[in-house]
Amino acid sequence: MQTETWQRSAGFEVFNSELKTYFLINRRISFLFSPKIRYNTGMSADAPDKITPMLRQYLDIKARHSEGLLLFQMGDFYELFFQDAQTAAQDLNIALTSRSRAEEEAIPMAGFPLHAAEVYISRLLEQGHRLVICDQVETPAQAKGLVRREVTRILTRGVIVDPDKLAAKEANFLAAAIWQGRKWGIALAELSTGDFRLTEGQNLEAMWEELYRLRPVELLLPNSCQTEDFSVSFAWLNPSPSLQYRSGEDFHLEAATRRLQRHLGTLFLDGFGLAGYSLGLQAAGAILCYLEENRTGTPRHLTSLIPYAQSDYLGLDEATIRNLEIFENFRTRSRPNSLLDIVDSTQTPMGGRKLAQWLRYPLKQLTAIQERLAVVSFYKEQSLLRQKWRDLLKGLVDLERLTARIVLEQATPRDLIALKNSLAQLPALRCLLPPELPPLAANLAAELEDLTDVHDAIKAALRPEPPLSIKEGGIFQEGYNTELDELISLTRRDKDWIARLEAREKELTGIGSLKVRYNKVFGYYLEVSKANLHLVPEYFIRKQTLVNAERFITAELKEYESRLLGAEEARKDLELQLFQELRRQIGQEAARLKKVADALATLDVLAALADIAARRQYACPRLQEGRGIRIVQGRHPVIEQVLPPGGFVPNDIDLNDRATLMIVTGPNMAGKSTILRQVALIALMAQIGSFVPAAAADIGVVDRIFTRVGAVDDIGRGQSTFLVEMHETANILHQATPRSLVVLDEIGRGTSTFDGLSLAWAVAEYLHDLAGEGVLTLFATHYHELTALSRLKPRVHNLQVAVAEASGDIVFLHQLRPGAANKSYGIQVARLAGVPAPVIARAQEVLENIEAGTLDQVGFPRLARPRRRLPVGDVGQLGLFASPEQSSS
Repeated sequence: MQTETWQRSAGFEVFNSELKTYFLINRRISFLFSPKIRYNTGMSADAPDKITPMLRQYLDIKARHSEGLLLFQMGDFYELFFQDAQTAAQDLNIALTSRSRAEEEAIPMAGFPLHAAEVYISRLLEQGHRLVICDQVETPAQAKGLVRREVTRILTRGVIVDPDKLAAKEANFLAAAIWQGRKWGIALAELSTGDFRLTEGQNLEAMWEELYRLRPVELLLPNSCQTEDFSVSFAWLNPSPSLQYRSGEDFHLEAATRRLQRHLGTLFLDGFGLAGYSLGLQAAGAILCYLEENRTGTPRHLTSLIPYAQSDYLGLDEATIRNLEIFENFRTRSRPNSLLDIVDSTQTPMGGRKLAQWLRYPLKQLTAIQERLAVVSFYKEQSLLRQKWRDLLKGLVDLERLTARIVLEQATPRDLIALKNSLAQLPALRCLLPPELPPLAANLAAELEDLTDVHDAIKAALRPEPPLSIKEGGIFQEGYNTELDELISLTRRDKDWIARLEAREKELTGIGSLKVRYNKVFGYYLEVSKANLHLVPEYFIRKQTLVNAERFITAELKEYESRLLGAEEARKDLELQLFQELRRQIGQEAARLKKVADALATLDVLAALADIAARRQYACPRLQEGRGIRIVQGRHPVIEQVLPPGGFVPNDIDLNDRATLMIVTGPNMAGKSTILRQVALIALMAQIGSFVPAAAADIGVVDRIFTRVGAVDDIGRGQSTFLVEMHETANILHQATPRSLVVLDEIGRGTSTFDGLSLAWAVAEYLHDLAGEGVLTLFATHYHELTALSRLKPRVHNLQVAVAEASGDIVFLHQLRPGAANKSYGIQVARLAGVPAPVIARAQEVLENIEAGTLDQVGFPRLARPRRRLPVGDVGQLGLFASPEQSSS
């Protein structure tokens, strides 16, 4: 049979041109041929007979876990082989080596030490890899032959709970989505906090909008979706999610329902408000199936599945979230100088995540908003109490994520000590809350259970400063367990004996420098310098020779060493067992811990909003059911913090039933976009229950905020700048209602003047006339002709951003005034931007030529010739809205 090579696609596969099946590893494991992606291991056909037992073990495990990089523990290292090694070496920038020196048998190999594993694992997860962690589950001393290894964890971005791998104030959502026709369902789980929710909708555009709001790090989809190019659809998320295509059986409704009933411990799901959520339940079932497969442990902290509806919250589509820079700065695509960054003064990670959740889902229920505002007002007025409360919060650990680690049996002894220390702060926090509280604060205070029993259980069990690892021993207090105390006493006596042995041997031998030492290889030994070797007695047994000394053992020392090491091993095993029992005991209180954590997070947010309101002179907005947005001396919350104190110019705005459409004109750089955005941001902040950057604000609750701002293309989706603009405009026109707020900054600038102006005019009219009431709209434009709408439509008002002009130069005043601007000052702005003087001079000449209507013999502007006036009777240029008769007159 000719020489063949080994190949792999889904699992390790052996490719043979004649045989489609080859038996490997004692001929018991069959690897079937597949025409899919293959890579060459570099091993020849007779290689199976030369495979080492360790490599056979690796191939067996890899065959069962083909998807993802297999991290295979070998002593103090994690090693990767074959294509996994090549991938890891490239993505981690580590050395790619070979397990065999013979070129024809070379096996690519790469690895990293266990003590640095978390760093490398984090980097691989950030790059979207699925990691299969295969650990040694017995020591070489315990093994009879090959050390046994098992897959202990499967890590992906959506199942991480280790705080070192997560951004403290950012959610880490694992989501699943499924749709049938135009109906869809989404479920999401935050394994690190226990959040488990689902929602459904009727429009696929709404599904994309919801996924953009959630920004999951990992998304489960049915296998049928692989026929479509979803990677492009999700490229605009930052970071884009890892897509996992799952069997359709994972999404099967009946199986998903049974899985959820079993997990939630109920015969029916109606009690959770889940009646009628068929697609959402399918998605939630797929998440549970995925978590079970990834061996994350039983997620008992996912104690409830909460349904929610998009219609319950203020609508924010992709364009609005991006244009208002709510979560990230548009230029850098990072958090600094975003709205969330500027208003986040929370003291705890769980409070930071709660604030982000509120910004992601602002409220529409007036009563709920007012309840939040009442608590913010309370904290703002009680400055001393607020400061003490926030100082105490600063010392708390992330109770939500720590609870998840406890339930998933990943918490360390130090984690439990951190929990104990945080719980010790609860009585002081409760004492800071007076009896007379606003209703929402009173309800939250009632949920701040002291959890004294949990605190005392940890305090009674663990030493104040235990080791990091649960396998090192030295975890528990003396007196906690009788058997453990006996083992501790035994090891202490034997260690004392060894210490006495050193003194005794020094006296008997006369070797003053003799030392009793220990290492993991030789155990306990006596070390004697070369200068004193002539004094060594006969009962010393030579063990090792060094450059300047020799090491010896004695029969008596080895006997005590055996007793001591046996006792220490028994002690460590018992401590491990006791700690696991204690951790499970604490995990049984997950529901209570989560309730306290959620109450603390909410109070943290409310106190933080009060803190920034006090420091930045924010005003309490007056919200109402009626329509209208009236803002006095409003400021942009982000820009005013970037500018020097007093550098921001505030402005007023008054949108109401008599003035629903404001046409805003003025030059570039004058501040039109800033004013438009700040109105939208103030409305959004008011509806999360925050004070706002203004002297006063009256806000009628809006159902959606829409924005169309700036010029940007979307090459990934094959959309030009103008097409993106029209797509966003169409979305607004289809979904806006009289209760919406629409912010438009330039419509129609990506096409010809007449096309653009016509579109802008028609869009403005449509928004004015919608449902006979119009939509509250701010419309910034350089089409000055649009200002004529104020004479045609009753609810259109003109506003201009004022400038001062002197000797051809302009000064931006950044003040919003009634009326329409008559110039855009584009050439002056170009001069300020540094456009070369010859270009500015020529542009001014061309502008004057066009404005003067200087024409040549066939009616075109003389852009390249000296200007001249046409004789009376020549045909002149038509104005945009002038008839030939009007032009000739």
